Amino acid sequence: MNREEEPVNTDGRRGRWAGHREQRRAELTEAAIEAIRELGPDVAMDAIAAHAGVSKPVLYRYFADKSQLWLAVGQRAAEMVVEAIAPAVAQVREERDVIAAAIDAYLAHIAADTELYQFVVHQPDVARSRDVVADVVDTVASGMARIFGDRLRARGLDSGAALPWAYGVVGYVQTVGDWWLRQQQPISREALGDYLTTFLWGGVSGIAHAADIPGGLAAYQEETRHGLA
Repeated sequence: MNREEEPVNTDGRRGRWAGHREQRRAELTEAAIEAIRELGPDVAMDAIAAHAGVSKPVLYRYFADKSQLWLAVGQRAAEMVVEAIAPAVAQVREERDVIAAAIDAYLAHIAADTELYQFVVHQPDVARSRDVVADVVDTVASGMARIFGDRLRARGLDSGAALPWAYGVVGYVQTVGDWWLRQQQPISREALGDYLTTFLWGGVSGIAHAADIPGGLAAYQEETRHGLA
C-alpha cells in the first residue's frame, strides 16, 4: 500500500465507524424509549442500560450523560409526532378537516404515549445545553408548515404565512394538550379536539376567501380589519 492510499482507507474506516456509531446510538435510543414506556419518565440511566442489554459504561460511550440521551429521545419523539400527524392529514381534503385531523392525531399520540411525553417535556433534573422541547416544536412545526404551504400554493396564494401559522398552531395545541394530560384528561379527546379546531378555524378559514380576492391574503386582512369580510 503506498502513502497516497492510506488516508483514503483511514477515512473509509472512520466513515464506517461513524456510521456504526450512529446506528448504535439509534438502537440505544429506541431501547431507551421502550424503557421509558415500561418504567416511567423518571427512569434512571442504569435501568435504561439494563433494559438495552448493555452496561452503564457502554451506554455512556454513546451518550455522555442523561442530557444527551434526553436530546436523542426528544428528537426521535418529534419524528414520531410528525409520523402520526402526516398520514391523518393526508386522508382529508377540506381545510377544517386538516386542522381537526392534525389536532386529533396529536392528542391521540400523546395520550397513547404519556410516559414518553412526560420524559421529553418534563425533565427538571436534566442539564439543558439545548431545549429539546423547542427542537420538538421546530420539527413538528416544519412538518405542518409544509402542509400549510402546499394548501396555500394550491389556491394560488403566497405561502409565506405557512411557517408562522404552523408555529402558532403547534404551540397552541401543545400547550393545551399539556394541560389536558396534567389534569388527567378532564374532557374527552373528541371534545377537546372540537374545541381547539373551532377556535383555530376562524383564522384558517380565511384561506378560501382570500383566494377569491384580488391581492390574496393581504387584501383579505385589510377587508377584515375594516369589517368588510
